[in-house]
Amino acid sequence: MLSLCSLYAANNNTNACLTSAEAAEAPAPEEPKPPTPPPPKGNLFLKENVFQHTISFVFKFHVIIVFYVASAEPTSAPVDLFVEDKNDTSVTIIWSQPENIGPSGLDGYTIEVCKDGTEDWKAVNEELQKASRFVIKNQTTGDRLKIRVVAVNEGGRSPPVSLPEPVLVKEVADRPKVRLPRFLKQRYVANVGDKINLTVPFTGKPKPVVTWTKNGQPLDTKRVNIRSTERDSILFIRAAEREDSGVYEICVKVEDFEDKAQITLQIVELPGPPASVKIVDTWGFNVALEWTAPKDNGNTEITGYTVQKADKKTGDWFTVLEHYHRLNATISDLIMGNTYKFRVFAENKCGMSESAAVTKDAAKILKTGIDYKPPDYKEHDFSEAPKFTTSLADRATTVGYSTKLLCSVRGFPKPKIQWMKNQMIIGDDPKFRQICVQGICSLEIRKPGNFDGGVYSCRAKNDHGEATVSCKLEVKRKSGS
Repeated sequence: MLSLCSLYAANNNTNACLTSAEAAEAPAPEEPKPPTPPPPKGNLFLKENVFQHTISFVFKFHVIIVFYVASAEPTSAPVDLFVEDKNDTSVTIIWSQPENIGPSGLDGYTIEVCKDGTEDWKAVNEELQKASRFVIKNQTTGDRLKIRVVAVNEGGRSPPVSLPEPVLVKEVADRPKVRLPRFLKQRYVANVGDKINLTVPFTGKPKPVVTWTKNGQPLDTKRVNIRSTERDSILFIRAAEREDSGVYEICVKVEDFEDKAQITLQIVELPGPPASVKIVDTWGFNVALEWTAPKDNGNTEITGYTVQKADKKTGDWFTVLEHYHRLNATISDLIMGNTYKFRVFAENKCGMSESAAVTKDAAKILKTGIDYKPPDYKEHDFSEAPKFTTSLADRATTVGYSTKLLCSVRGFPKPKIQWMKNQMIIGDDPKFRQICVQGICSLEIRKPGNFDGGVYSCRAKNDHGEATVSCKLEVKRKSGS
């Protein structure tokens, strides 16, 4: 640089050397022309135009360097530094980015700490922290730390922002509180065999110690499983049994503080039948019954009883009382000349007992004002071979439209009914529905097809003989098909 200036001064008798400040204030030079190739080696003579191009190039390069260095400046200090959380070994801090970042941007942050009473500041992050949150780990419980944060970019370190007071490294104790869900504040009822999965949330810091008891005693870990986290505890029973019923108590404890809550669990099932039932009196068309409560109520209160009657001739049971609350009842409107037996079911919130208590004796309804005297002659034999009182009638139906075949039969003992198609027993084919009530026999053919036509027969059979009736079913195609 100096030798070029000396040459220029020797040829033009002027001061061509400019200081850095003068170069910065000088007007921008014109766009330089392409540089002339250098003179042959050994020739010390420089033409004026060659020298001028060289000076212009050096001047422009110098101006660029000056402006680049001037634009690289550090940011202002970060703001709003405070402690978000802390425990026995760590401190979590958060802050906001600097208000003035500048054109150089922001590369990250350096977090520095030192013990209270010293100025031995040390960085705790090996690499620049990008986020505005940092957890200072592996600290000693009871230490008091001074903490500051510095923003870093190409211009260097910003002024630090520091916490106003040293921070004590220790867990902040928060009194425990059980947040029992509303549905668990009442009695929790479940059926035998159900899966029990109850979640009880709580709060408290540091992590509370959770204990469970049942009726004041430790839990049976073979029946009940407990899983606890920092925020809740789960009581789990894979398949509930009645012995799992009871009062469960959860206790959460932090240091000398604790909180408790109770859950009443009731496991229920269907009740047993009433212990006994008897006929107390019979008069006119009425029968008075009494029964006793079941020995097993299914672990819940009995909500009622269902009373049924059966005529000795048919043996079919009919309900006469439902959801009845008393332990005695009067059954009326019985048929004169019939003999009845009665049975009683118990009910609770799970449903009706699977079995019933049945009266040992039967009640016979006599004619009013007439004392019945058994005849001296031999009792009439009502045995009778099956006989159809109504035969089957030929029918025609359309494809896809269900139809029924009906007939009636009598006989004693009650005959066994069999339906046949083209002399083949239908059996339990789901396409056909067979019903026989009080001697009325029906066969429903569901949505018949083209091949369901033919000769259908109904055969009745008992110990004294059998009878058969038949009809022809024609299945027509739909019009237009």
